Amino acid sequence: MNEKNFLTAEDVARYMGISVSMAYKVIRKLNDEMKKQGYITISGKVNRRYFEMKTNGFLVA
Repeated sequence: MNEKNFLTAEDVARYMGISVSMAYKVIRKLNDEMKKQGYITISGKVNRRYFEMKTNGFLVA
């Protein structure tokens, strides 16, 4: 099971082709959405499946 359950800002930046500081903003937005739905979040990381869902399956690997 090599697939990560949570992505870091560096992962998000690499996958989306954006800066790390912008990736933190994306993570913060997604985590805020998840908190409103009642999920527990980790600051600075985002759930991989939620990220993929919100980016239309953006991740390839």
